[in-house]
Amino acid sequence: MEMREVKQPEKGAIVNRAARLGLVIGRVLQVIALVLVVAAGMPNSVAAGEAGDELVRQALRDRIVALRNNGELRPAGGEIAARRLIPEFYAIRDYAPVWSNPDRRRALLRAVDDSASHGLDPSDYQFDLLRTLADDGVRDAGRLADRDLLFTEALLRLVYHLRFGKVDPRELYEGWNFSRSLGAVEPVQALEALVRAEPLGPAIELYAPRLEAYRQLRAALLAYRAMEVLGGWPSVPAGATLRAGDRDPRVPILRERLKASGDHLQPPPHDRELFDEALRESVVAFQARHGLEPDGAVGRRTFAALHVDVRRRIDQIRVNLERLRWIAQDVAGDYLLVNIAGFNARLYLDGKLAWQSRVVVGRPYRKTPAFRAEMQYLVLNPEWVIPPTILKEDVLPKVARESGYLREHDMRVVTNAGKDVDQRELDWTRYREGGFPYQIVQAAGPDNPLGRIKFMLPNPYSVYLHDTPTKKLFERSERAFSSGCIRLERPMELAVLLLDDPVQWTAEALEGEIAKGETRNVQIGRRVPVMILYHTAEVGEDGRTYFHPDLYDQDTAVLEALGRPFRFGAVGRSRSAK
Repeated sequence: MEMREVKQPEKGAIVNRAARLGLVIGRVLQVIALVLVVAAGMPNSVAAGEAGDELVRQALRDRIVALRNNGELRPAGGEIAARRLIPEFYAIRDYAPVWSNPDRRRALLRAVDDSASHGLDPSDYQFDLLRTLADDGVRDAGRLADRDLLFTEALLRLVYHLRFGKVDPRELYEGWNFSRSLGAVEPVQALEALVRAEPLGPAIELYAPRLEAYRQLRAALLAYRAMEVLGGWPSVPAGATLRAGDRDPRVPILRERLKASGDHLQPPPHDRELFDEALRESVVAFQARHGLEPDGAVGRRTFAALHVDVRRRIDQIRVNLERLRWIAQDVAGDYLLVNIAGFNARLYLDGKLAWQSRVVVGRPYRKTPAFRAEMQYLVLNPEWVIPPTILKEDVLPKVARESGYLREHDMRVVTNAGKDVDQRELDWTRYREGGFPYQIVQAAGPDNPLGRIKFMLPNPYSVYLHDTPTKKLFERSERAFSSGCIRLERPMELAVLLLDDPVQWTAEALEGEIAKGETRNVQIGRRVPVMILYHTAEVGEDGRTYFHPDLYDQDTAVLEALGRPFRFGAVGRSRSAK
């Protein structure tokens, strides 16, 4: 480092420099004074630094007071729905603004925009208004306060929807009993942690279901929206059934239709109007994905499925993403899922698929309800206590007409305490309209509708899972033939897994016990929650999207509810998120 001697200035030079410095200081003071005068004349403007923050705090405080007093607030023409949580949140922060950082605002805007990938609607979070207010040029304290409130409101709405769904299923389904709880989470603290999270986008995503089924269905939504952008698919003219070997001018259109939905990947034959074997295989694949008999022929029902446009399939996926949000809190560890619309059941142990089966469910006029219950025990060689609806609508009218009906079906009449009643002493014509004071029980045996084993999960609907002697029905693509209970194609495998005792309860030991013919209750080793669901779209093990018939016509109600204006619903804790 070079060392130099510093020369001292002369006395006159010092005086001149002091005079110039005094002049500069004077001018700076004049500028400061002018700024203060302007700020004093514009009390709602942000002057600078801490003074501006204080003005925004005051504006926020004023708006929160108005919200508490009036029960509503419309900042910048928007709406505040979290009328309890937002005042609590800002009061704890001493009304300090949250969204001063433009990067944070942009991150929230991206998350709101991306809500569409969850099948949600960005307009529910006042997206257009947020974009208008996100401008960095905003300087008015009142407008900054409005912006802060609306961004916080948008964040709350979004995480609320991701965690619970937009639609409250309790308003659509009487007796809905799946979890809808914040657990031990304190809403204000959770919100404070979220607004501080870095990065914000992934922190918001953590509120969405962390289920593989949900991730796959989101990917399917993206794929079908891409199909929509490309124009969807052509409409195949209806007409006579098309089969392999046929030549028809509709065949090239059918091929293009299946190609557009990813069901046909083979090049056309030289004779483009020929319904060749490759096209038949593609039709089979399409039919399997849409709950149709996979016979390879394009008949009335297959034509109807081909005519469903891509927008309706997108809506169907959105509806079922919503349904997954309703149940996500219950899906973990060990559980048994029954999908009514998909006619299937799957057992997951430690989160991994351990068993699956085709099932038969209730007819549309005797619907299998959606609910959650815990599997408790098995009944070997079960008797069948005729359920009230079947008793009234089916059995009693037959007994009144046919004197030997009970004997032919190995049935007996008992009191509610299980004591036998002499059926010869009953005047059956009295009970045509109901009011039967007894029970009718069918003995265990090969003709018993419950088969050889019954799975008990206490619930208010008297619905359970069971074996069946009628095995041929499992070969049907649409399997709605029961009176509400669920028939299993592979019940013995499920029983062994639930008994969870490889020493005492092997498959052979179970069959041997059943062969004794005695009715017996057996406690299970793994008490799993059973979730009876109604999902009309899901992604299969092959990675393809399957659309099931809307057997009970329930999709429309969910879709309409998704389109209604936003509002918070109560959740299961001492106080709601409002």
